[in-house]
Amino acid sequence: MSLTNATPLEVAQAARVGSRQLAVLSTEERNAALVAIHDALAQGKDDVLAANAKDLESANKAAEGGALSTSLVKRLDLGKPGKYDDMLQGILDVKELEDPINKTTAKTLLDDDLILSRITCPIGVLLIIFEARPEVIANISALAIKSGNAAILKGGRESSNSFAAIATIISKALTSTSVPSDCLQLVQTHHVIADLLKLDTYIDLCIPRGGNKLVRFVKDTTTIPVLGHADGICSTYLCADYPADKASKIILDAKTSYPAGCNSTEQLLVDESALSTTLPAVAQALLQKGVSLRCDPNSLSALQATLDPHSATLLQPTGAEDFDTEFLDYILAIKTVPNVSAAIEHINTHSSHHTDAILTLSSSIAQQFLSAIDSSSVYWNTSTRMADGQRYGFGTEVGISTNKIHSRGPVGLEGLTIYKWVIIGDAQVSAEYGAGGKAWKHKVIPDEGVAKNDEERELLRQYRAGKI
Repeated sequence: MSLTNATPLEVAQAARVGSRQLAVLSTEERNAALVAIHDALAQGKDDVLAANAKDLESANKAAEGGALSTSLVKRLDLGKPGKYDDMLQGILDVKELEDPINKTTAKTLLDDDLILSRITCPIGVLLIIFEARPEVIANISALAIKSGNAAILKGGRESSNSFAAIATIISKALTSTSVPSDCLQLVQTHHVIADLLKLDTYIDLCIPRGGNKLVRFVKDTTTIPVLGHADGICSTYLCADYPADKASKIILDAKTSYPAGCNSTEQLLVDESALSTTLPAVAQALLQKGVSLRCDPNSLSALQATLDPHSATLLQPTGAEDFDTEFLDYILAIKTVPNVSAAIEHINTHSSHHTDAILTLSSSIAQQFLSAIDSSSVYWNTSTRMADGQRYGFGTEVGISTNKIHSRGPVGLEGLTIYKWVIIGDAQVSAEYGAGGKAWKHKVIPDEGVAKNDEERELLRQYRAGKI
């Protein structure tokens, strides 16, 4: 990794060259680089946390003056119990994953001795723009190296000391590996984002990680493809048949385990018939955790009638924007709905298409919900906080995508690869085929053990024997 003050053009050009060198390294060479990074960051933990403490001190002062949001400050803290160790473990988890590149995902016999294959390959050069979250450097570095991509990283000023410490350690670690240092670059020069976003000749994919303002700016000012999400307005729909104890457990996790996370539940939709049965227990549990409940008229009336007087005084009526707001705090908007169809309509209208969940014992209602909700992740009887690359088994992630092309949901190794079409022939040319010429065979060569009938099994046998 290079800590650089070079111009954006120089950075992008160097990353392009580095990406081509990285793409041809073996799995073993790329894995060895991940081990080197892990070990170096483990040894340098005290230095990184000391740098992070400086950033936190400045950030807390800025938050007191209103210059930074409290949710951003929470994301900045790398000293939270287990957070640094999770970052290190993520690197090893990525190392243990199957190599995502140079995999043949489809094969077709066009004609004798003329075979078309679809083979996975790196995207190329990634531009990662992020706020706070210093662990992003380690996450992106691991995923980029494993997937054969170069990465240009631009972080916010609020975590500059943390970024510099981590980048310095990674840069030194890579000198003992086959990975070229230009494959990973942390841009330190201020005010370069706009210039980087113009370099679509060299940069293949931009991944913004931050608040709505950053993501909107990126999407509005670049011709580089953008992968990510602008908001995390996640909803949980509570049906009347779901037990109150399980509902409380799930909703507490979804709202209070990390309110500043983009996968935190911001809205609770409640069946009308659950207002006086299940909801009071859930609401009481949330209030005890310090969650501010903003209730629509029906849920407000029901809770005022069922909760004890002290708890009832803590309730608030919903405002005009509450169902279109990512709170990132101990705030939850509650809306009453008559049925699953109304819940689906509300979520598809107000959701950011990130992650939404239903709590019900009814399989038919759950399947209706899972099929109809237009979000990148949809759950049945679990917390929206499950939306995470590490929890999905991806090792770590570069972010959450609400896109509908290429990659969706938590983006891990697979989301950082694309494919190329490869034809291996024996002097065949296009003019030989078509009207009056040879006919295409267009026979799909199945994967090992996937042949469905005698014809496919024979085709696979001939391919293995080198006869086609």
